[in-house]
Amino acid sequence: MFAVLLLAQILTPEIATRLAELPLHCIRQEYPNKTGHTTESDGDARLTPRQLHPAFYGCLDWHSSVHGHWMLVRLLKTTKGLPKETEIRKVLAESFTLEALAGEVRYFESYKLAKTFERTYGWAWLLKLDEELRTWDDPQAQEWALNLRPLTKFVVGLWSAYLPKQTYPNRTGVHPNTAFGLVFALDWARAVKDVSFEAQIVQRAKDYYRTNTAVTAFQEPDGTDFLSPNLEVADLMRRVLSAGEFAEWFNRFMTAAGLSNLTKPPVVSDRSDFQIVHLDGLYLSRAWCLYGIAQSLPQKSARAENMRAAAKRLIDAALPNVTGGSYGGEHWLASFAVYALSQAPR
Repeated sequence: MFAVLLLAQILTPEIATRLAELPLHCIRQEYPNKTGHTTESDGDARLTPRQLHPAFYGCLDWHSSVHGHWMLVRLLKTTKGLPKETEIRKVLAESFTLEALAGEVRYFESYKLAKTFERTYGWAWLLKLDEELRTWDDPQAQEWALNLRPLTKFVVGLWSAYLPKQTYPNRTGVHPNTAFGLVFALDWARAVKDVSFEAQIVQRAKDYYRTNTAVTAFQEPDGTDFLSPNLEVADLMRRVLSAGEFAEWFNRFMTAAGLSNLTKPPVVSDRSDFQIVHLDGLYLSRAWCLYGIAQSLPQKSARAENMRAAAKRLIDAALPNVTGGSYGGEHWLASFAVYALSQAPR
């Protein structure tokens, strides 16, 4: 029944509740856990995930916890009559205390090697979470945003220091992908009017991708991709170029064979495998990129129409699997689903 309801691609209170159950279940589930922490001493090695990260310790890893929190905020903000609103607010209030978030800042400050922790995927989702809170006219959300601000400021500082040193972009289809990170960072910078950070991102995006032509999108995906390296680049460049410039750039960047390949559904052979199940996320990230790119191209063109239709097919195919797999997918896929649905045209 859930799969049938989702085909409309509309987040009703019932569907939002079903999706919300996934992060509600895992945000306070400490184990299993993949900390991503580089130990610096014997005592350091004995710290638990919750001791390292008092706010974002659940959902297997830090970034999944962060975007699970984003998803719950997003659902509260956009879904009227959400049956689990009281429970969601209680869980978020426990995570967004000043003490817990100060502990997250201490983590970055206390360890020399933590300056690269979650660079840049986790950083990107943190800024998306901050953006969602800051742009929500809700008293409790504004309190949470204020508590989050020191962590956000620290991450923006790390990113601003890193960008001048990042000579080459990361073009993988997993966490370090540069284009994906810059998309969310740019959205945040514009939302909060951080013009200096915005200018830095725009310039680096042009440095990395402006001259890219005839990319090998026909060879995607790699076996554990949850992002399309080439669609993520296009999703970024549509934000930094004018409409006319972007259309010309995209014509040079994406071949017909490449675009055709990127509209095909990936094959997910084993949803109990924590790496192979990444490909379920690829359905959804391809869809949100295709929706955005199509919106930035001439609207009556066959290519734009085909991209929108492909995006809808990908979401329709992916959504029934968001809640029907193992913990390897359930600890993160709902966030991808909510973001993909938020990009669909209304």
